[in-house]
Amino acid sequence: MIDSNFHSTMKNKDNIQEKKFFEDEIVPEPRDLKSLVLHNDDIHTFEYVIHTLVRVCNHNLFQAEQCAYLVHFTGRCDVKKGSLELLRPIKNELINSGLIVSIE
Repeated sequence: MIDSNFHSTMKNKDNIQEKKFFEDEIVPEPRDLKSLVLHNDDIHTFEYVIHTLVRVCNHNLFQAEQCAYLVHFTGRCDVKKGSLELLRPIKNELINSGLIVSIE
């Protein structure tokens, strides 16, 4: 049997999560969204690109693998979307890692 405290606790927990989401995340206007694009360089291995995307972009392994294959076969891949303020430090770290990236 669920008591009345359960519902109020769950309600408060949901409110905290919603509040935390809006405090931590800056959601830019759609017109302000930019793409961080990874370009093919024919130098780095799949493993290196995958490891770098996981480390720098916080991709999971599946995301990073898919991006690596897209870059290999199409020459480019959007690896992250966001504001310029969000993307610039990620771009710099990817460049420092030897990858070719641009913000579009």
